[in-house]
Amino acid sequence: MILLSAATAVAGLILLAVTLTAGQLPVYLPAVTLALAAIVFVSRRIPRFLRVLIGTLALTHIILLALLIANALGAVPEGYRDYVPPASMPIGAMAFSALIYAVSFVPVIRTIMEIADRYFEAREPSEVRVPLLGRVGASEGAIGTAFLALLVAINLAQVALNVRLSFFSRDWFNALQAKDAAAFWYQLLWIFAPLAAVYVAVAIIEIWLQYVLRIRWRTFLNSIYVGEWLIDGVHYRMQLTGTEADNPDQRIAEDLRKYVDTTYTLSIGLLTQSATLVSFIAILWTLSRDLTLPGTDYPVPGLLVWFAILYAVVGTWLTHLIGKPLISLYFQQERYEADYRFALARLREYTEQVALLDGEKAEQQRLAHRFNGIVRNFMQIVNRQMKLTTFTASYFQANVVVPYVLAAPFYFAGKISLGQLQQTAGAFSRVEGALTFFISAYSTIADYKAVIDRLTTFEASIARAQKVAATEPRVRLVPGATDRLDLESTEVDLPDGRKLVRLDKLSFRPREATLLTGPSGSGKSTLFRAISGIWPFGNGEIRTPKEASMMLLPQRPYIPIGTLRGAVTYPGVEGRYSDEAIAEALRLARLPHLVGRLDEERFWPQTLSLGEQQRLAIARALLAQPDWLFLDEATAALDEPTEEAIYRMLREKLAGTTIVSIGHRSTLHAFHDRRIDMRPNDDGTFTAGEVRAPAPAQ
Repeated sequence: MILLSAATAVAGLILLAVTLTAGQLPVYLPAVTLALAAIVFVSRRIPRFLRVLIGTLALTHIILLALLIANALGAVPEGYRDYVPPASMPIGAMAFSALIYAVSFVPVIRTIMEIADRYFEAREPSEVRVPLLGRVGASEGAIGTAFLALLVAINLAQVALNVRLSFFSRDWFNALQAKDAAAFWYQLLWIFAPLAAVYVAVAIIEIWLQYVLRIRWRTFLNSIYVGEWLIDGVHYRMQLTGTEADNPDQRIAEDLRKYVDTTYTLSIGLLTQSATLVSFIAILWTLSRDLTLPGTDYPVPGLLVWFAILYAVVGTWLTHLIGKPLISLYFQQERYEADYRFALARLREYTEQVALLDGEKAEQQRLAHRFNGIVRNFMQIVNRQMKLTTFTASYFQANVVVPYVLAAPFYFAGKISLGQLQQTAGAFSRVEGALTFFISAYSTIADYKAVIDRLTTFEASIARAQKVAATEPRVRLVPGATDRLDLESTEVDLPDGRKLVRLDKLSFRPREATLLTGPSGSGKSTLFRAISGIWPFGNGEIRTPKEASMMLLPQRPYIPIGTLRGAVTYPGVEGRYSDEAIAEALRLARLPHLVGRLDEERFWPQTLSLGEQQRLAIARALLAQPDWLFLDEATAALDEPTEEAIYRMLREKLAGTTIVSIGHRSTLHAFHDRRIDMRPNDDGTFTAGEVRAPAPAQ
């Protein structure tokens, strides 16, 4: 930005010299250029997304100045001077740069840009396939920045084309009025046709650039949000601490998509409309600088400019007044829709249980209640949208005739020509349209604000869950220097701070099968979760075995949707284990009937019984071969003979694995070398006490 600022300042000094010598350029342009150089210099510390906009505007300003200087010095051939933009256009770059710099300090803009800059400042290496050039390598942030800069430049070029077409419209209609056929065809074939061809080509390039940018931007942010949500058990702690943002799936999938699309659309749209405003307001001012108030001889410089501003300001104020409630309504609608989708997905997961309990009517009632919330909120949106549309539709219908109504008296009085009338009406519409951008985009902005709120609350929820894991006091996992698993002076709490387990000293020895027993609610499963590292609530250190792998199988295992192969090898990636190894693990886990279905894609949590799911989890352990295996009632759904066979098989096939089990059945005692019982203390907490176990079954 410093180099660009210096280049802009040099351009301003050159322009000043040309203005003083040639005298064909407005005297204010050097000052405008130097002001832009100052804005570029001070914008070094604003968000990168906004810096890209300002930087592109500065480059565009320099290019426009080069054309104007070349024209003033007579370096532009006669036949091409009609393509030189008006001297008022460079003002747009400076004005919008100043606006961008000013809004960069608005808190909500800062929040929006912080999300955007996670992509545009990314340093991860990447590449992009460019037509005619092939693959180009760079950091992902640099690729996104280049795409954004090109898109800004294209939109500014489209504004310049529209300005030039405005002058074409004036000259073309003047040729019609004068019945000058030669001028009519010259304007059509040599001015309009080339400009239209360029406009179409630029539009095609813009489509490719913006869609590629959007999907890359969304892909990158999606990986960040999914990673932050899933890393180190954050998603789990968000539920435990009560800080979970509702429907994280919707926030990642839907809200991120809306954020990327709307951020691009609104930012580029605002830039284009601002450039349009500055460019056409100068044209409209020039056309109406000598007009008088209707019915009087009192001259008002730029009369139609003031009419356009007043018309747009009143319209914008009324639009905001009518549409303001939409912001909260859109936020609530997203929540109601997501809650309903989640309820349907959960019903699909538990269809068997619902059918067994004959709970269809209850589910219908619950679903109807949630859907009624959608309908009620939706109808409020409809009612509010009808009021807003009634006003905006009337407003935009009036826009078609208002500029002609305002300019027609001056045409009838002979103060302007037909071409000037047409150009005046077009310029008025452009100025008024730019000023009413807020009106046309109000519903989008309302929905966008809801999206931003959902993303920021999701980020805040993740941050709180991360803070819980790092806040002292907490249960800490520390790599130990021995092969034992040691807990000394360890307390395990509930999320609300209540003490649950107090342990003075507890050790699990390698290759010794241990059974953990005790009444429900005594903290057995919670202790396992603390050992696994996902439960930070409490105090003390858990020294894990040196360089040992650990695996915990819960009572209800997670079965991902997809192929059976992916379900068996989870959490390993598909392809890690051979089909022969997977088949053997399934047979050992007493699931031989599934061996031939590895490539079958089904909703396996619904297809398999709980007992089959537990045996599938056992197959996972056989494939993973962990050093330590924790079974949290992982065989509770099996009948006793099958459970006995599974434990015998584990002791044989995982001879080098230390097994620690939670269970209530007395039949489990025979398959463990040691038993530890959770016993209540006087203060309501539980502690571990060793019980002499019978010799393990052979």
